[in-house]
Amino acid sequence: MFIQNRLGLTESIESMIAQERRLDQTANNLANADTVGYKKDKVTFWEMLFTASSGHERVGKAVKLSTDHSQGTAEQTGNPLDLYITGDGYFRVQTANGVRYTRAGNFTLNRDGQMVTPDGDPVLGQGGPVILTGNDIQIRRDGVIFMDGQEVNRLGLARFDNPADLEKEGRNLFRPTADTVQERPADQATIQQGFRESSNVNTVVEMTEMIDLQRAFETQQKMIVTMDEIDGQAVRKVGSLTG
Repeated sequence: MFIQNRLGLTESIESMIAQERRLDQTANNLANADTVGYKKDKVTFWEMLFTASSGHERVGKAVKLSTDHSQGTAEQTGNPLDLYITGDGYFRVQTANGVRYTRAGNFTLNRDGQMVTPDGDPVLGQGGPVILTGNDIQIRRDGVIFMDGQEVNRLGLARFDNPADLEKEGRNLFRPTADTVQERPADQATIQQGFRESSNVNTVVEMTEMIDLQRAFETQQKMIVTMDEIDGQAVRKVGSLTG
């Protein structure tokens, strides 16, 4: 009885740790519900069979974090530097750590006329960083950029064969998961000027999931208390035996 209860305690604790991680991720999704171009993360559970220290096999809990790359809705702003990608593609951004990728098209101009992200990283075109020093900025659906009626650059959109080949780096940027991952031209993607992409977080779904997770977490807590009480009763009964 005591050994079985100890195993139950272990599995309940593992479940609580997994549920806690999922709660943290859901809370992070909700916190970024209004972040431009944000892609929500998902935590999935699975069970695996492994050999415990006692030499016996048992089922353990595992978690896996993945990113949902589905497209967010277009929000019209009228700002000529707000850009929305329709289809499979990412803006290429030059950072101190190399080229990174983002769906967040809420760009501005720095004092040198470079198109940059909110963190100041230059946006890359096919001719290098996009520099706009004129007054009239027009960006066609194919990414060609015109300044005061003259073509000056073209946005270099990238795509990847498998979205799982990208991982989040922070600051709404993605990086390849390995050096072997290659970007490809996003020839089928189009751009809408004056729009930006909202996050793909559904606040109602995330709130509902958070409530369910909190209830599941509380259930595991109650199970631990119950098994601990059973162990206590077993110890007291064994201690009260007389010859």
